[in-house]
Amino acid sequence: MKYLETDKKLCISPVSDFDLDETLDCGQCFRFERLEDASYRGIVQNRAVHLSKDGDTLILYGVTKEEYEGFWRGYFDLDTDYAAIKRQLSEDERLRLACAYCPGMRVLRQDPWEVLISFIISQNNNIGRIKGIIARLCAQFGDRIGEKDHAFPAPQTLAGLTLEQLGELRSGFRAKYILDAAQKVADGAVDLDRLRALPYEEAKEQLMSIRGVGDKVADCVLLYGYYRMEAFPKDVWIKRVLSEWYPGGLPGCCKTHAGIAQQYLFHYIRTSPERKGFESMKK
Repeated sequence: MKYLETDKKLCISPVSDFDLDETLDCGQCFRFERLEDASYRGIVQNRAVHLSKDGDTLILYGVTKEEYEGFWRGYFDLDTDYAAIKRQLSEDERLRLACAYCPGMRVLRQDPWEVLISFIISQNNNIGRIKGIIARLCAQFGDRIGEKDHAFPAPQTLAGLTLEQLGELRSGFRAKYILDAAQKVADGAVDLDRLRALPYEEAKEQLMSIRGVGDKVADCVLLYGYYRMEAFPKDVWIKRVLSEWYPGGLPGCCKTHAGIAQQYLFHYIRTSPERKGFESMKK
């Protein structure tokens, strides 16, 4: 991998199997915005970033090589061989179509706390509203970053709020779930660091002790926040996939990368104009 660093930007190449639209606008994260020039600007925890792609060159603006190596390289999961994963998943015909449809999608390695609150907010919601609620949450309760950005608020900060204060975010019934999550994490009843070492089922059970965290949200936290490949979040789209395509269970090629397979299938089924063999979804 080669680096070209100036005082304004860092260029890294070659970076393959990484498409910004497919990765940053697929519903796994909510603090990135696509700009008119097809670049993206986003905030991750307490870091702001502006990035673009030019062929196989990834361009990070205002980021040093040390910052890239210390954080962004891992966050974007750039050390994982997605070409090999896609070859494995493509042993199944339907997954082959899904991988070919969004070949540049990667699973981000996000902060578990931010993922937990984001997917509590995501329940029965659309992406536009989710982004709006999270933006207001950070603007009102997050520490300032630079002139106009705000970090994601810490659990201790949210734990001290009232339902009325959280209600100002226009989060509806989710306010009580946000508060319960913050209080349980802040007082150690749910130890997010400890969850990393727990077996999958135990970690999931811990997360589901939080009000409003069911099977799907817990799996989202484990996949996007802990990179647990056993996690396979099941919303209405994925449940139909399993019912109509895999009634006997996922194929063996998914065994070690079920979470990544879910991402390809989810994006394909929701947005592909073809969706071969899935006519019932077009109704």
